[in-house]
Amino acid sequence: MMHVLVCDPISPRGIAFFKARPEFKVTVLPKRLSEAELLPLVADVDAMVVRSETKVTKAILEAAGRLKVVGRAGVGVDNVDVEAATQRGVVVMNTPGGNTITTAELTFFLLGALARKIPAAQSSMATGKWDRKLFQGTEIHGKTLGVLGIGRIGTEVAKRALAFGMRVVAYDPFLTDARARQLGVEAASDPDGVYREADFITVHMLVTPETRGMLNAAAFAKMKPGVRIVNCARGEIIEEADLVAALESNRVAAAALDVFVVEPLPVDHKLRTLPNVVLTPHLGASTEEAQEKCGLEVAEILSAFLLTGEVRNAVNLPGVDAKTYELVKPYLLLGEKIGRLLGQLVATPADRIHITFGGRARELPQTDPITRAILRGYLGASAASVKDINNINVRSAAASLGLSVEEKRSDEVVTFNEWLHVQVFNGNQKLVSAGGTFFGSPNNPRIVRVLSTAVEMPVSGTMLLLNNQDRPGMVGKLGTVLAKHRVNIANMSLGRETEGGLALSVLVLDSAPPQACLDELAADPAITNVKVVTL
Repeated sequence: MMHVLVCDPISPRGIAFFKARPEFKVTVLPKRLSEAELLPLVADVDAMVVRSETKVTKAILEAAGRLKVVGRAGVGVDNVDVEAATQRGVVVMNTPGGNTITTAELTFFLLGALARKIPAAQSSMATGKWDRKLFQGTEIHGKTLGVLGIGRIGTEVAKRALAFGMRVVAYDPFLTDARARQLGVEAASDPDGVYREADFITVHMLVTPETRGMLNAAAFAKMKPGVRIVNCARGEIIEEADLVAALESNRVAAAALDVFVVEPLPVDHKLRTLPNVVLTPHLGASTEEAQEKCGLEVAEILSAFLLTGEVRNAVNLPGVDAKTYELVKPYLLLGEKIGRLLGQLVATPADRIHITFGGRARELPQTDPITRAILRGYLGASAASVKDINNINVRSAAASLGLSVEEKRSDEVVTFNEWLHVQVFNGNQKLVSAGGTFFGSPNNPRIVRVLSTAVEMPVSGTMLLLNNQDRPGMVGKLGTVLAKHRVNIANMSLGRETEGGLALSVLVLDSAPPQACLDELAADPAITNVKVVTL
């Protein structure tokens, strides 16, 4: 039975979804716990569910020896040590779709509140006043909205702005001109392009080293005087002290903030005292609909992962949709076996793996899962093997060993319809290589080239590989030695580059040969590089 620990409140439907599965033991914590309080509770946990309150730290991850997945009911994963999770092979998933509309709506409502000074007007009315002139606002129709980050939420905000007759200028490092035209927005080449043009600016970016503190004094100085700013993304994107100064000088006319560097916002924070600021207590996802969607979605994606291995919305592992998975699935086994073969053949440390996708393989929509399978096989079998290798941490593990990975889609003509070739290097020296394809159907993978020699190998079983002089009697000699040690040959493949030169023999065996058999073969001057591999 798998243990699911729900650390923060999610919708009852999400909890009911977990509890409906007999495979799960579900524990719902009554309140947010500190790291010290959580540590003794996670030893037998397979999955953790959090929102923004609980911190999944490196210490928590190290204590949770069985942990397979962390699910964040929401978008941001700032409260999860994603790097430590990746190194330990723990998938981190979020629910980006659940609060998209909710956050976009709040952003637009705050934009309108700034334009028409609604909160201040309401407060004045509550005290019995009637100051119409004091609260004269501005129309948003015809104004320019600058969108920093045009992913799911930014896109929904842009749609609403366009519907209100606004011009939208957007900056996003991944925004192409074609995508901008499709959305009906103008693409800025950098944030400065937004700063120069926008009457209103809204932020929808994750916190990264590049975005942390990006809205600072220097940025405010580049903006139009009287610009209005909305932030429903992450507080760390704005330098709050610089914003306070810009608001006090009216360089920034007004700001609406739903997120802050420190939450809850300290009681004595200067932002609380400014009349041209609208503050809300991190309400971006706080609607009944969003909580329902996020709670149910996190339960669905975690359950699917735990029960079937399906990966959706993972932030540290590329997701693969069902159609793509069916296309790459046959290559996963072939790639892992090629990697496993090379991991057993390599005799010296390597610093580079080069993977070539040829024939129909070059047309695959996604190759990362295949590369991960190759690395998993290689690292799991090589002398530099790393403990607990899986799809999540395998790239990180390879990097920690100084092993770089190169991938190439090749247009070169190949003999086979599908072609997967892997070479292992130390510097410019090629250490080992192998290539594979499918015979007849994707269900029949074969390794067809080893060490630059054409052979044919199945992808399972015990195999004896050796080089021998290409001369009459060698096949008989191999059979005689193996028979002497009561080892039966199930299949055999021979390959050579030139007549009378060095040949490669691959023998598929019913059992592993004893060391005495290997020693006798190696003692023959016509035989070298004797190696037993298990696939």
